[in-house]
Amino acid sequence: MLLSITLFMKPTLLFAFCALIMLVAAAPAQSPQGDPAHEELTALIKEVRAQQAAVAANQAKINEKLATLAETIRLARIYSSRGGR
Repeated sequence: MLLSITLFMKPTLLFAFCALIMLVAAAPAQSPQGDPAHEELTALIKEVRAQQAAVAANQAKINEKLATLAETIRLARIYSSRGGR
């Protein structure tokens, strides 16, 4: 009786109690499975993440080279305008 009065008087405590119940109930559902399809999917996910990291690194290199090229072109235009054709 005292516990129910305390829970209803403090919404934060009620929320924490509900969250604890949900975590305890969800724990068995998150246990690892020995399913070969699950393991294959995990391997594929790791491979895709590695490929995405490689693509991001390549894109950064491309952006750096484009910035260098743009600066070179800008300087060439400045020098050609000063050269007096």
